[in-house]
Amino acid sequence: MTQRADAIATEFVSGTPRLAVDCCGAGALVVFLHGIGGNRTNWHDQLPVFARQFRATAWDARGYGQSDDYDGPLDTSDFSRDLARLLNHFNAPKAHLVGLSMGGRIALDFHALYPQRVLTLTLCDTHSGFHTFTPAERANFVRLRQQPLLDGKEPKDIAPIVAKTLMGPKASPAAFQRLVDSMAALHKQSYLKSIAAMTQFDRTKDLSSIRVPTHVVVGADDRLTPPAMANEIADQIPGAVLTVIPDAGHLVNIEQPEAFNQAALSFLLRHRAGS
Repeated sequence: MTQRADAIATEFVSGTPRLAVDCCGAGALVVFLHGIGGNRTNWHDQLPVFARQFRATAWDARGYGQSDDYDGPLDTSDFSRDLARLLNHFNAPKAHLVGLSMGGRIALDFHALYPQRVLTLTLCDTHSGFHTFTPAERANFVRLRQQPLLDGKEPKDIAPIVAKTLMGPKASPAAFQRLVDSMAALHKQSYLKSIAAMTQFDRTKDLSSIRVPTHVVVGADDRLTPPAMANEIADQIPGAVLTVIPDAGHLVNIEQPEAFNQAALSFLLRHRAGS
């Protein structure tokens, strides 16, 4: 039986750590990068849609989902080196990168390290570094996520609490539950490492040097990385375009998948000639 082009299959990228990747479709590679509390299933509303035009893939970052955990501390650029392995796995010299929150920061870091391997950037509900937060905002981000785990709780214990701070007021119960489920599935120690690494991340100085087509997307009701923050990023990247998705919070692709897909896919198709 021939597999449908939009049927999602899971592959594994060899190396240390081994990476799990969901994929479907054919053509130029599009890589979807989840947030700090997510995994590859967060993009299942996107993969079959984008697969009609592209080779659509979504990974579990190291220490997430079905990807392996790893020894030692985490450097943010470890994610970028893993992403280079993923491109090699698919024999892709270049790829379109779509990253949400932490995934957007990974995309920025990857561009800084491997600019020749990036076709386009789609930066969703993200920021370029925690210096853009006030000290109180930064402390609150860490407190909600890290301290309960250090005190002995598990990811499933904090998932509903954190999810409420991220979803917009019009998010459906199903969308809320999807986020809770993905946070409950976090690998505790790897998640703690991601929090520590990401609070030190800063690629703001690199924004003005980005020369690939860039799309900045944000939910109108995002309280963590609000539209004003997205606008600042778009203003610093030459030629970047900004899309604000109504009735969505921080998880714009889960809360408003149809609006997100239309905006993100239209952008990629406009820049398909460079693939």
